[in-house]
Amino acid sequence: MHEDLITAVNDNFDQTRADLESLVRIPSVSAADFDTGEVRRSAEAVRELLQDEGLENVQLLELDGAHPAVFGEVPAPPGAPTIMLYAHHDVQPPGPYELWETAPFEPTERDGRLYGRGTSDDKAGVAVHLGAIRAHGGKPPVGVKVFVEGEEEIGSENLAAFLSTYQELLTADAIVIADSANWRVGEPALTVSLRGLVDCVVEVRTLKSAVHSGGFGGVVPDALTSLCRLLASLHDETGEVAVPGLVSGGDTPIDMTEEQLRSDAGVVDGVQLIGSGSITERMWRKPAISVLAIDAPPVAKAINALVPVASAKVSMRLSPGQDPAAAMAALKAHLGSNAPWGSQVTVHAGSGGDAYDLDTTGLAYDAYREAFSIAWDTESIDIGQGGSIPFVAAFSELFPDADILLTGVGDPTSAAHGPNESQDLDELRRGTIAEAIALRLFAART
Repeated sequence: MHEDLITAVNDNFDQTRADLESLVRIPSVSAADFDTGEVRRSAEAVRELLQDEGLENVQLLELDGAHPAVFGEVPAPPGAPTIMLYAHHDVQPPGPYELWETAPFEPTERDGRLYGRGTSDDKAGVAVHLGAIRAHGGKPPVGVKVFVEGEEEIGSENLAAFLSTYQELLTADAIVIADSANWRVGEPALTVSLRGLVDCVVEVRTLKSAVHSGGFGGVVPDALTSLCRLLASLHDETGEVAVPGLVSGGDTPIDMTEEQLRSDAGVVDGVQLIGSGSITERMWRKPAISVLAIDAPPVAKAINALVPVASAKVSMRLSPGQDPAAAMAALKAHLGSNAPWGSQVTVHAGSGGDAYDLDTTGLAYDAYREAFSIAWDTESIDIGQGGSIPFVAAFSELFPDADILLTGVGDPTSAAHGPNESQDLDELRRGTIAEAIALRLFAART
């Protein structure tokens, strides 16, 4: 059963891979200070791929001041449901090129994995959607609406406006967001919970301007030392988040060993893990605070002067059930009340996103779980993700009757957002088989 689809995916997999490689070659970094023309070129390339597969009504979706999204559809046969297939074509900056073993925008295969920025996050999602439609000869038994965003890596700030503006065009009975990952290579997963996110920039000032460190050191605190002490107050001695009043904890469907975590994350020998509770509870259902950057004089330009002002970007992941506004207020209150030696502390709130627990019941979930078990020859696993996909709440709010699923073909070794990002090619193939079968099963069960 479904052998025709499996054969079709396998026979056409060279094209699916070629689709992915063609997109990876476009440096579609959506972050500020990068070439916006490359993001548009990426959108145009996705549009061409959808047109080549025979989708109808293919177009760029535009909003003033936003990177373009891409839309195409296969109208539903009479009486059949419609499913939206989401992915995003923008990518993270590559970071320092010297940390890459091969050029980040030239896809390169090594040991069954395809390396390059966006190979996994999330141009693989575009390739899977194309391959699944191709397996049905361009005529799946359900309606399909492909929606490929161009701003996910900068927080999807305009997605709610896109969904509102194009609501009628995008309406569907189920929404599949291919922007997550599997539990392991060979172990497919559906993501059922996400942490939320707030961030801020905290500035500490102790002096009107720099003064001689010999003349005033030991009496006047410098801003950089004060900032360090303030940032240290965000955690207790065990590494638990020390900001009071946050939602924390909850059961997780699965756990991992410390050995697995250390291998996946590349933890240096001797470094202790922080926090308490199971590893997956700490990663998926408890708050976490990270210092992402510090503005201060670089070592190469240091002089013998007390630094008058220093700042840092602080990011806080939120447990499901946590209101982002309340979390931001708690973080600001903590930073303001822990100012070292009376230093002036100013907190500039940044972006925020909701945590989410998904309802995992419904015909679409049944279809995808069965399809995963066929494609991987093993049952799928329900997992959480420590990262945030804030726009899930936007989809849920605008399409309250639609099943929302989070899938993906990456794995813990894909190094999304890091150097040497990669995608296991067999996982890409199996994910395409699974989606092709799921479209058939969703039609049959509906």
